Amino acid sequence: MLEINPKILNITPYQPGRPIEEVKRQLRLKEVIKLASNENPLGPSPKAVKAIKGALGKINRYPEGGCFYLRQALSKKLKVGADNLIFGNGSDEIIDIIIKTFCQEDEEILTSEVSFLEYKIIAQQNGRLVRTVPLKDFKYDLSALRKNIGPKTRVIFIANPNNPTGSYVHKKEVEDFLLSLPDNILVVFDEAYFEFVDQKDFPNVLKYIEKGKNVMILRTFSKIYGLAGLRIGYGIAKKEFIQYLERCRQPFNVNLLAQEAAQAALSDADFVKKSKKIATEGKKYLYQSLKELGIEYIPSATNFILLNLRQDGLEVFKKLLRHGVIIRDMYQYGLKDFIRVTVGTKQENTRFVEVLKEIW
Repeated sequence: MLEINPKILNITPYQPGRPIEEVKRQLRLKEVIKLASNENPLGPSPKAVKAIKGALGKINRYPEGGCFYLRQALSKKLKVGADNLIFGNGSDEIIDIIIKTFCQEDEEILTSEVSFLEYKIIAQQNGRLVRTVPLKDFKYDLSALRKNIGPKTRVIFIANPNNPTGSYVHKKEVEDFLLSLPDNILVVFDEAYFEFVDQKDFPNVLKYIEKGKNVMILRTFSKIYGLAGLRIGYGIAKKEFIQYLERCRQPFNVNLLAQEAAQAALSDADFVKKSKKIATEGKKYLYQSLKELGIEYIPSATNFILLNLRQDGLEVFKKLLRHGVIIRDMYQYGLKDFIRVTVGTKQENTRFVEVLKEIW
């Protein structure tokens, strides 16, 4: 009998948000809104859609392996060297590449107990040990992370802002954390929601890369740029780190349409501005509505909000689902009394609040 690697039996697969069409079909609903996966409710950038249409005739060809034109555009926008960038099939792939590159089999990953699930899942898939520390007031506790660094710690993942809490660590915390860090550790700041942040004390991690620190930034085109379905993310680090990471990157990992769309979306400043405005205004409305209902929430620097229902979140998720509203239960994160809701359009936010009032 063919045997499997027994280590995979301990892995709990990532559970994505339910697709709209699946819910419509299963529950026989005509109208469904999805506020589960922190996607852009406005759809993709119109410039990106135009670029995709223009590139359709070229999909018989392999994509440019190094994302040359996107690399040049992003380098100019971020004011970093083109050789400071790596691109992936979503940030998830870059997480995998980071672990393969910098963490050997007998070494470990360190992160927070409640954060982006893929840090732990991908580490387990690669046979790496993961250690976690609890959140403090629903945010990363950098002091506790520092105290838990061991001789085998090689990579530390910090989601900033954090998913699913929406909280962030400010620049003084980051500065203190990095000050006396051992030089054999890589710190990865996952800034998937960077473009939504307005807080003045949010850290500028790029300056640490410029200073040659063992720091890396992950960002994505899935969120504010509205390209989640094309799976494209990128990493920023010093040149020598990128050279090592490229050795573990699969060829042609970012498809042709994703490259074309990302480059076009990068130039669509009006779309980004509008998307951020929708999220900011939507949060204000949802905060007020939740206060009126007496529901606790965690103030968010992102385009989603974590709600503390003080009752079974999965049951509330099911009730909302029956009314055609998809949100995210937090069972896989160990937060059984919580749900997470993405900020949608004005109409979607209103619908969510109406149904929540009905079932509350």
